[in-house]
Amino acid sequence: MKILLDTHILLWAISNSPLLNSKAREIILNPENEIYYSVISTWEVQLKHIAHPEAMSLDGESFSKYCKQSGFINLPLKEKHIFALPKLSRKPEAAPHKDPFDRILICQASEENMLFVTHDSLIPDYNVPCIIQV
Repeated sequence: MKILLDTHILLWAISNSPLLNSKAREIILNPENEIYYSVISTWEVQLKHIAHPEAMSLDGESFSKYCKQSGFINLPLKEKHIFALPKLSRKPEAAPHKDPFDRILICQASEENMLFVTHDSLIPDYNVPCIIQV
């Protein structure tokens, strides 16, 4: 199965953080799964590092290197991912979710027939079946 990891899941995985729960570890370590990281996550890490290096000590280049060392596969951004954004909607009663990185990651997973693994409690309120909250 093809799995796209949300940025925070990737950060927890490459640092072996205790925040990475057993369900997420099981998905990542399952040899039947292909684990992907998006160029969008690399961009997000780089921007956060530039804006707040004290909070995000890892830069985008190091992040990408650690993802590759972990055996994760890079997913580039394609036009079809961008063109899928207008189809993405939330349940009417859902709390607002304003993270543009998450929205494009969801579109990437959906368009590439992947499952998107996240810990973010706001993401499952999107209208796509590919989301796995851990």
